[in-house]
Amino acid sequence: MRVIGWNPGAEQLLGYSISEALGQKCSKVLQAFYPTGEPLCSMLCEGRSCMTAGQKWGITACRIRHKTGKMITAGISTLVLPPEAREQHSGDAAAVIFLRGTGGPVNAVAATLPLRIFTLGQFGLAVGGEGLKVESWRRKQAAVVLKCLASQLGRPVHRERLMEWLWPEADAERGWERLKVTISFLRAKLRAGGAMDGTVETVGQSYLLRRDAVWIDSDVFGTLVAAGRDLLKAGDSNQARDRFEEAQSLYRGDYLDDEPYAEWCAEERVRLREIYLELLAGLAKIYAADGLFLQAAHVCRTALTNDPCRESFLRALLENLVNLGQPGAAEAQFNAWRRSLEEAYGLQPTHDTLQVYRRLMGNRNGSLR
Repeated sequence: MRVIGWNPGAEQLLGYSISEALGQKCSKVLQAFYPTGEPLCSMLCEGRSCMTAGQKWGITACRIRHKTGKMITAGISTLVLPPEAREQHSGDAAAVIFLRGTGGPVNAVAATLPLRIFTLGQFGLAVGGEGLKVESWRRKQAAVVLKCLASQLGRPVHRERLMEWLWPEADAERGWERLKVTISFLRAKLRAGGAMDGTVETVGQSYLLRRDAVWIDSDVFGTLVAAGRDLLKAGDSNQARDRFEEAQSLYRGDYLDDEPYAEWCAEERVRLREIYLELLAGLAKIYAADGLFLQAAHVCRTALTNDPCRESFLRALLENLVNLGQPGAAEAQFNAWRRSLEEAYGLQPTHDTLQVYRRLMGNRNGSLR
């Protein structure tokens, strides 16, 4: 999924020159989003799925980031190299991508694609190149039912459990009536949006979100981080970096952060945040090993914003700042972090962190106790 051709029209639309675009991942050049705000560009984007299968794909209107940072509205459509031609190019899928700044009609046929569910950060849905405006649904609890089923992907969820999560104050009869109506509404909305039939399946007295009918960012996120971890252990840091960066692009925020008090997703939120910190640790290690100390420092700061008590990131940040030739910045960073740690949590740095700090500062801070 790298850019192998670029013309003046694309340069005029997005601001990148031919030399800047060629060889780059298309996701980094386009940085596209559905009109409803969910990311369109990722490792498993809908367009990639179609192109790999030799099918056309298109989206009438999306938001693409210009080189200057400004978001523009554009339409995307594709022509795919036929199978016989692909055989001459090692079987690789190749496509001509057309960008239209007007967001006008697109002559592309979207294949039957899974429902895309975005759970990392603000909840969102998309299908066949179109975002579903969940916030406008008349029955708000339909989205909550879908979130509950997504949190138990591939596993049947008993109706009594759903009723307890959604309407804990209702008796069994009233809860069941509400759930039937809500499930019916949800299925109708998904069907109208282009989702596969039977996306929400009835299994006895339970409901199941079919794994083969959906794409969930949190599920893909975990798979990418695990793959990156295995590649890093095997010594393939380049491939590991690719997996980690793809996973990082999916993590727009904590799991279902629009459901901050829901007990049914709290455990998954904690689990995915730990995986996110693991991802950042892997990226920081790879960047530092490649001499990319500025990028490594940025990753460490991101991690400390998420968990200020994770001292391994503070130690790595200090190392990277010193490697950048900025010992003064490292000293200021340590002092600010130390004050924040004491004020917010009543804690002091561990012995390991103090040792690293003394080693890095040398004689700059001989008075440190």
